[in-house]
Amino acid sequence: MANNYFWHLIFITLLFTISNYSAAQTQEDVSDKAVQRLIRQTNLRGKNAFSVGIGTSIMNGDFNNPISDLYYHVGYKRFLGSSFAINFGFHKFNLAFKDVFNEGFMSYDVNLEWYLSPAMNLSPFVYGGAGYHAANYFETNEIKLQFGVGFEFLLTDRVGMKFFGDYNKLNTDDVEGLIFGKSDDAYWRFAIGLNIYFGNYLALEKRQKNIPTIINSNQLSEDYK
Repeated sequence: MANNYFWHLIFITLLFTISNYSAAQTQEDVSDKAVQRLIRQTNLRGKNAFSVGIGTSIMNGDFNNPISDLYYHVGYKRFLGSSFAINFGFHKFNLAFKDVFNEGFMSYDVNLEWYLSPAMNLSPFVYGGAGYHAANYFETNEIKLQFGVGFEFLLTDRVGMKFFGDYNKLNTDDVEGLIFGKSDDAYWRFAIGLNIYFGNYLALEKRQKNIPTIINSNQLSEDYK
């Protein structure tokens, strides 16, 4: 009889232990999923960014032998949620052909950017929009369309390094002073730069503290401390 009681006690103890472990494991799984869900829904980056970049530009026009020349830009972006941002930029660059043409230009661009992995330190992005293209001193000006791709890596919580390239299609075939063929002029720009973030921001460790877990959702009362 005592032997039967002993095995019953062992069985009940094991059952209780397994039940508690399963409940704790389920709670941990739910908590982990909640953390991952919050990470996906909340951008690592701030709501706003000041942007700078330097690189090269190259013409796709009517002359032969295009050469690359200096390009730089400054801008501001504002995130519209975690994945999308609107970007306003001023761009200064030269377009040149060997021995025949080298002129300075500027553009004011507005783009919609899409970050494909906003919850990751490394995220590719694509963008597109419209711009106002002008020669130095606004001697000529045209409307253009542009689209580009790139990727950004967060060096710190507030600073991201970006690499990008874009294609710019003009509404004229007379940028370099030669009209030839049926297609309008275009140019490429490639650059490296920085995004400096500011505004609303929540670091990963702070986000995790906002997720209920076994520890912070079931605190011991003062009587048991």
